[in-house]
Amino acid sequence: MSTPATPVVAAAPAVPAIPPSPTEPAITEPGVPFVEIEGLRSQQFIPAAKEALLSLLAEQGQGKVIRPVFNWAGRNSLFPLHWGLACCAIEFASAFGARWDAERFGVVPRSSPRQCDLLIVNGTVTWKVAHKLITLYEQMPEPKWVIAMGNCATGGGPFRTAYSVVPGVDKLVPVDVYIAGCPPRPEALLDGILKLEELIRERRE
Repeated sequence: MSTPATPVVAAAPAVPAIPPSPTEPAITEPGVPFVEIEGLRSQQFIPAAKEALLSLLAEQGQGKVIRPVFNWAGRNSLFPLHWGLACCAIEFASAFGARWDAERFGVVPRSSPRQCDLLIVNGTVTWKVAHKLITLYEQMPEPKWVIAMGNCATGGGPFRTAYSVVPGVDKLVPVDVYIAGCPPRPEALLDGILKLEELIRERRE
């Protein structure tokens, strides 16, 4: 009995070794360890996320907590500048007397513009005193508001055609509330102050 012939397998041709490219990392180099990735995440990602979260909380807190509290406190504790220009100043003084008692609304006149947030222009404004009014307004801290009390302050009044009278104080400073009358009564001034409080609430300043 003859023995079967053993098959012969041809040897695979030799593949020449290709050296690694200098710009590409060799396959034999180890990858980035997990510990290093975690360290990188804790050093860069976590602080950035924490900072973003804190800024979001600060923004939300300012818009929903801090700003409404400041708005409520500001509109209920207005400090008008204690000064007068003409006959409307008598009605301004009467509004803070015992009969009308404007201080029950938290309105307390102050003598320094640096401590005031409300400028009540109560009388005729001439061009000679205009720069003094602008100086007082600029010395008041923000936020600040202006009430034009009486016809002289709102539009010049009976002297609007005079060469020396400013035809409305809004030509000099921005006015928030206008009060009509020549002169307006203390009740009208109190109503104007209440209207200003509503305006401050709407503006959310």
